[in-house]
Order: sequence, then structure tokens, then C-alpha cells
Amino acid sequence: MSPDKNKMAKSAQDQSTQNQSDLDPFEIDFLPQFEQGRGPREAFVNEHGVVIGDHEYESENSPLEQWTAETDPEVMAGDEWVHPFKDVGFQSAENRDYFEKGIVPQSGIFTHPDKDVSYDPYKESIKKKEDEAEA
Repeated sequence: MSPDKNKMAKSAQDQSTQNQSDLDPFEIDFLPQFEQGRGPREAFVNEHGVVIGDHEYESENSPLEQWTAETDPEVMAGDEWVHPFKDVGFQSAENRDYFEKGIVPQSGIFTHPDKDVSYDPYKESIKKKEDEAEA
């Protein structure tokens, strides 16, 4: 790790240690079963030299700061861009209910009320033709 990356990670870790007793603004009070195997609680430096978990979203090493028309968005996909304990997404009502209270989200919340996309329309037309042939 370069001296700059070490310095950034050390600074982030010092900041994390100071606030250990308080929950981070983007952290929730996880149930014990959700704390195991999540990854580091402190900020970390990913392979692109960007500190994740310090809430400083502008980093000169971040692809966001060097974005061009040729940048493939996939470069910012994956676990290395998400902090396992400190993430904006944890603040949603569904995530808080799940991770703090163990309430499993309801299924079907993203389904369209009058469209069933789970059936194969081709299969339906074959069945219709078979039924007509039998008649």
C-alpha cells in the first residue's frame, strides 16, 4: 500500500475509533446475526485507492471524478464500493426493519398490479392451438 493510501486509511481508522461508541449517521443497530462475516467496521481503501466508509464522496482517485464518455460504469460495481456497515441504503425503512428487527421484506412489492410477467406467452399460444386442434 502506498504511503498516501496508508495515510488515508489511518486517518479514516482514527476517525472511526473516535466515534466507535456512537453509530455512524449511515449505520444502523444490526441484529447479532447480521454482524457476523460482514467485513470491516472501519473505513478501508479499495483497489482504486478510494477510501470507503468515511463519507467523503469526492476522492481524486474515484472514477466518478475522472468520468468520461468512454468510462464503463461497471468499474464502480461490486462490494469494494460499498461499506458493509456504513451505507446510505441501510436507512430505508425496509432495510432497518430487516437488519434491526428481523422483519423480512414483503415479496411482490416490485410487481405490476395488472401484468403477470412470470408466464411464457409462447407457451400459452401453443396450448391454445392444441386445445383448438382437439375440438
